[in-house]
Amino acid sequence: MTATTGNSQGLASEINVTPMIDVLLVLLIIFMIIVPAIPRGEAALVPQPSHKNGPVDAVVLEVNQGAGGAVNLRINQQLVAQGELQSRLAAIYANRDRHVLFIKGDGRLSFKEIAEVMDIGHAAGVDQIGLMTPGVATGQ
Repeated sequence: MTATTGNSQGLASEINVTPMIDVLLVLLIIFMIIVPAIPRGEAALVPQPSHKNGPVDAVVLEVNQGAGGAVNLRINQQLVAQGELQSRLAAIYANRDRHVLFIKGDGRLSFKEIAEVMDIGHAAGVDQIGLMTPGVATGQ
């Protein structure tokens, strides 16, 4: 700050902005040097899923009510006995990447029969189970 005396009435003070401009220019130069040196991440490609390892067709397990209240099981239209369902599912999913099973249940069955089939599927190594409704089955 400077103080002037003279013809004016008393002391007048003014701010000397030259040191502030010097500090501002030094900070500007520092930021201009630092910004290009900030490391940026490496460009990475997202891995794409490969469908080469196994078949990609869906496995549909139909649970229908048969004669006398018995449960009929079909894996992709092939009849399977309930005792050999777990071994057949384990054999199907042995060479697949995705372990997804779709269950299409008969409306006349109770959920208990469907839940038992779901438990057998989980025991065979199925990760995801989808329930097919009549709208999904007809493509709606």
